[in-house]
Amino acid sequence: MESVKPKEATAIVNSLLGGVVPKIGVQHITVGRSPEIESFVKSLEDVRSGHSLVKFWIGDFGSGKSFMLHLMNTVALKQKFVVANADFTPDNRLYANDGKSTLLYSAIMDNLAILTKPEGGALPTLLDKWLEQVISKTAQDNHIGLAQIRHEENSLLIKNNIMNTINELTDVGGFDFGSVLIKYYEGYFNGDNTLKRNALKWLKGEYKTKTEARQDLGVREIINDLNYYDMLKNFSRLFTSIGYSGFMINLDEAINLYKISTVQMREKNYEKILSIYNDCLQGKITHFFINFAGTREFLENERRGLFSYSALKTRLQTNKFETAELRDFSQPVIRLLPLSHNEVFVLLQKLKLIFDLHYQCESQLDESDIHSFMEEMFNKPGASDFLTPREVIRDFLHLLNILRQNPSLDKRALISDIEIRDERPSEFAFDGIEEL
Repeated sequence: MESVKPKEATAIVNSLLGGVVPKIGVQHITVGRSPEIESFVKSLEDVRSGHSLVKFWIGDFGSGKSFMLHLMNTVALKQKFVVANADFTPDNRLYANDGKSTLLYSAIMDNLAILTKPEGGALPTLLDKWLEQVISKTAQDNHIGLAQIRHEENSLLIKNNIMNTINELTDVGGFDFGSVLIKYYEGYFNGDNTLKRNALKWLKGEYKTKTEARQDLGVREIINDLNYYDMLKNFSRLFTSIGYSGFMINLDEAINLYKISTVQMREKNYEKILSIYNDCLQGKITHFFINFAGTREFLENERRGLFSYSALKTRLQTNKFETAELRDFSQPVIRLLPLSHNEVFVLLQKLKLIFDLHYQCESQLDESDIHSFMEEMFNKPGASDFLTPREVIRDFLHLLNILRQNPSLDKRALISDIEIRDERPSEFAFDGIEEL
């Protein structure tokens, strides 16, 4: 706990009280996931060496899927990966014909993170770094000094090198990609922030019409539902060329794909997952790592889940020899088992120390009180069916807050008055009527 920074303590307490995973500091509240993390680190090593992977992190509501993704972010950033996170929503999906895939792409690009910008928004930093490398290489190839290469008369050399470099990196969409990067360079070189913003707008998939993009940047195409995946692959190659280990994308709330009301659209999204899976496992893309997080229903439901799509079912079925004790973390699907009571106890101890650091106080609860709190929570009727770590954590922090602000209260009485409720969302609540 000595390594917890005050900023991290504040983020942890405020986020967990709000029912969400903190963006920073998750490593300080990690318990019981050592085998999963060890496996993940090995996967990162494989991706760094040029392979690509797809993993599915499957668990019940509140089992720690989002927490796991955030912890993976922390590990990957330290391993010099470019990382991005996005949630599936009713308006964000992998396949669409009405802009919903482009919205997912835009969310990914908005949330690009690197070690020096872990909270996202790293695209301009990455582009500036790449441009500096291109400028240096142009100077070296043409035997021109680094100061002189930045003079106006040499800008054409740099622009040609930008386009040549992008042509080497890309398979699809390279010309427009390179043209926009040249516009970004012009804005970068001339201090034209409007031109830079327009170039970033295009690269983030925010142009709605080709006409608007042509007026602002002189390009023929925009990023859309059909080509956004190719653009992600282009960026993966670009990031690797800069010197990063690879590009990792985490996609949470995959239950929203399961909830798509029409069979055809749902299957198109699953077909896209299959395409990404095949690209990664067949070596059609390198240094690329994509993680999906979803519930068991999202994976296993034979009517609406991934298992309803036979090609995915054959690829994602669990190792027949795996048990709760004998785990296989090398397979595409990683099932997150519930934390044991001992692990929850350790977690609550850590949270108490972080809470005290955040509020600069000394909480009244000791180890026996934490035991009493857990016994009260886990022995309530229905607790074994629907009590989640999220609710336990939030109620524990609520208890600490009440005692901090009302130190004269009887903590035993407060603990005994705790009530629990089923907070699981209905995974069968769909929008619209399913079409056959």
